[in-house]
Amino acid sequence: MHFVDAKGLLTGSGGHYGMNIYRGCTHGCIYCDSRSLCYQFAHPFEDVEVKQNAPALLEGALRSKRRRAMIGTGSMSDPYMPCEEQLGLTRRCLEIILKYGFGAAIQTKSDRVLRDIDLLDAIHRAAKCVVQMTLTTWDADLCRIVEPNVCDTQRRVEALKALRARGIPTVVWLTPILPFINDTEANVLAILNACADAGVKGVLCFDMGLTLREGDREYFYAALDKHFPGLRREYVRRYGNAYEVPSPNHGPLMRLFHDFCESRGMLHTPDACFSYLHELPEKHVQMRMFE
Repeated sequence: MHFVDAKGLLTGSGGHYGMNIYRGCTHGCIYCDSRSLCYQFAHPFEDVEVKQNAPALLEGALRSKRRRAMIGTGSMSDPYMPCEEQLGLTRRCLEIILKYGFGAAIQTKSDRVLRDIDLLDAIHRAAKCVVQMTLTTWDADLCRIVEPNVCDTQRRVEALKALRARGIPTVVWLTPILPFINDTEANVLAILNACADAGVKGVLCFDMGLTLREGDREYFYAALDKHFPGLRREYVRRYGNAYEVPSPNHGPLMRLFHDFCESRGMLHTPDACFSYLHELPEKHVQMRMFE
């Protein structure tokens, strides 16, 4: 990893904001869209860029805002990579969010989020906190291939249950589902049953498939050559250089997904999930506006 002084941290305006404390990732997920060339990384993806002044930037930004809102993190780089254990920048930023009465929406694949469960609890009691966990592959052996440097799905479900036990709401990202790898009814149903058992608020799934673009595609195909010999040829034949790569089973799997979530009372459309993630309770907003 290497350290930089960033010029800014928060993006967005009005109802919700986003931030990425780190840039790059060491999880090694074979499908990671953040590797795409369009994001213009000037350093190797695994050489994580650390915005060492992130807490100072965040405090300066929040101090000047009259209207409180939700602040999301983790959309590009996981805030709980191994380097967070020694650096603690995510925790320091959460402390600032709590200090200024904002809400937090955290996206991660790591059970390291439980290190900060006390702080997440405090943010949720003062404003609102939602933890989002990505789940793609139920089989532990396959998960170690697809997402090699992060805890497996079963451990992530344990983290979801621990968060729920503290009253912290959770949302699962069921994406991506990889054609001919984990796009089976058994895999999707196992994950959905685990979500229901963990009491998640909602499940996000845009479609059964993945997206591939320059930079990401090459890394993914190299992983196919290594772990699934011959599968790359099928991808090239079927999808070419398409950005959207749907599973041949996407229709039945999406019906299964929506029907299951509907029957269990879980949010399951992107609009409903994002509305929940972005909304800070109006009572809290009004109280804070007149401080």
